[in-house]
Amino acid sequence: MHDNVVLIITISLIIITTPFFAKLLKLPTTPIEIIFGSILGYVGFLHTEHLFEIVAELGFLYLMFIAGTEINLKKVLKTPKELMKKIVLYLIILYAFSILISLYFNLGKIFMVLLPLISVGLIASLSKEYGKTPWLGLSMTAGAVGEVVSIGFLTLTSAAIESGFGSGLIKTILALIFFLLFMFLLFRAMELLFWWFPGVSTSLMPVDDNKEQDIRLSMGIFFLLVGAMLYLELELAFGAFLAGIFIPTFFEHKHELPEKLASYGFGFLIPIFFIYIGSSFDLAALTMDGLIYKALVIAAFMIIMRVIASLVFIKELGLIDSVLMGLSHSMPLTLLIAMATLAYQGSSIDTLHYYAFILAALFQVISVMIIIKLINNYKLKGDASV
Repeated sequence: MHDNVVLIITISLIIITTPFFAKLLKLPTTPIEIIFGSILGYVGFLHTEHLFEIVAELGFLYLMFIAGTEINLKKVLKTPKELMKKIVLYLIILYAFSILISLYFNLGKIFMVLLPLISVGLIASLSKEYGKTPWLGLSMTAGAVGEVVSIGFLTLTSAAIESGFGSGLIKTILALIFFLLFMFLLFRAMELLFWWFPGVSTSLMPVDDNKEQDIRLSMGIFFLLVGAMLYLELELAFGAFLAGIFIPTFFEHKHELPEKLASYGFGFLIPIFFIYIGSSFDLAALTMDGLIYKALVIAAFMIIMRVIASLVFIKELGLIDSVLMGLSHSMPLTLLIAMATLAYQGSSIDTLHYYAFILAALFQVISVMIIIKLINNYKLKGDASV
């Protein structure tokens, strides 16, 4: 009982204090939550507890849900064909780099999936700081497509790790195809329904809402799709992600809803997930031979390959903004940690590489945030001098 009281108090204090440290250090709260979780877990204030694990898992699923709310499917589908071709080329280059690096350094097949991961989660935080710039707008569009691909690979990799490359994997792929087909038909049906009867969307989510119908419906969609994935034995994160896409796609009149949902998640559930990840990282592992070196190499590879691939957009953005866009995709913190955890639990990577990926994720966020700030300041000085 005493240990659980200490656990609850410690989590509460981390959630309360990390925004102040984030403001002081000018960093996102996420890496600070992981670092605090690691330090306080090492000294014994955090420990493994079943309820802690469940809430952390829910926090991760909610994070995937929030990532989905960043994507308006209608807008993504309206992306010009030429730009979409370049986005596809950008992703092909990323995966080509990943395959070459994995084969050349004999890293294993799982690295082919881990290295090119893209997540739009932290791109939203860049938008708050730098505004709606062209490179961030394109970053969000390309990131949305990239995240869908990443989540798809997350689902297939999860199935391959759990059931191997046999009948179990084939069954999972068929279930995934069936589910995607069903979701496509559902999206089309809802699109037609809301087009013929526009009042339906405002009935489900009234503009003047004093009963929090928007939150209730959002949570209903979230749990329904997570439940569907649980029944089909697919990756739960994929269902949570698709649930998030529903919100901006079909309820565009609720402009404030994604931010409202994100405020709740980042204020409560999501920090617990990152604190849990931090507590699972043993600080004593920092003394492991080659750990820091491997983490730095992984971080460097992931950043450089994205910057090089982003040069396909040089015609649309120019050199500096193309580099900034590539850097903005170099912080797939949430998906990288999730995939690394999945691979570690499935014995696809050893303890050394698991810790290396967590450290690399932290190195990426900290270094990329600093580099983007420096490049943006240089760009602003150049514009001012002109």
